[in-house]
Amino acid sequence: MIDAAGGETTSGRPDDRTSSALRFATELVAWVATPWALAEHSWLLAVLSVVVLIGLPTCLSTPGDKANVIIAVPGWATVLLVLLQLAAAVVSSWFAWPAWAAVLVTVLAAATVVTERRRWSWLLSSSQPVR
Repeated sequence: MIDAAGGETTSGRPDDRTSSALRFATELVAWVATPWALAEHSWLLAVLSVVVLIGLPTCLSTPGDKANVIIAVPGWATVLLVLLQLAAAVVSSWFAWPAWAAVLVTVLAAATVVTERRRWSWLLSSSQPVR
């Protein structure tokens, strides 16, 4: 629930509706562009990239950040997983797609970083225990 100030949930977690939409869009790009870029080198690498980019964030999460936690990890691990997705989206788009598309992906990733700052601060705070 959003508090009276409209910026955080009652658990202290920042309201990240905007950042989650941008983060998800960037993840989708990573899931498509990375195997696309790797497919010309190895179909096995392409498949492995999808397993890593989708599987790791699905299995590993910080308690309080997602409703369902399969394997609990500290906040810094969740931040690193997001950075992996962002890097994969940007780098792969430059290899797989025309420059104009890669520029759009780069802008999307930059906007995601800007909007993720509050969530990342919350995730990196010492108050996030791993259960």
